[in-house]
Amino acid sequence: HVQLVESGGGAVQAGGSLKLSCAATGYIIKSCGMGWYRQAPGKEREEVSTISSDGGTTTYHASVRGRFTISEDTRKAYVYIQMNNLQSEDTAVYYCEALQERPGCDTLWTRGQGTQVTVS
Repeated sequence: HVQLVESGGGAVQAGGSLKLSCAATGYIIKSCGMGWYRQAPGKEREEVSTISSDGGTTTYHASVRGRFTISEDTRKAYVYIQMNNLQSEDTAVYYCEALQERPGCDTLWTRGQGTQVTVS
């Protein structure tokens, strides 16, 4: 197992920006696809954005579309999410996870600690 490691969170004012990073492996990114998820206190876990294993398809939650951009660097084995025009409702712990584009992807990784994003 590879533990995914998220970083880049912090406290920003509404309207600000943050870029989150997720350290994975090139194999996981190129085989499984990756996603960013978030969970706010008292709320259900929410899928924020995903990117397919070939990098050609991205999806966004309606609430972040147009403000967030997911990207990847398979050479460096990182997945990123650029978050612009942050709003208070974006406050949450953000996690990255591998998708299940191939059988066995769920055996390759373990969840990281997440990174806290606080927007005031």
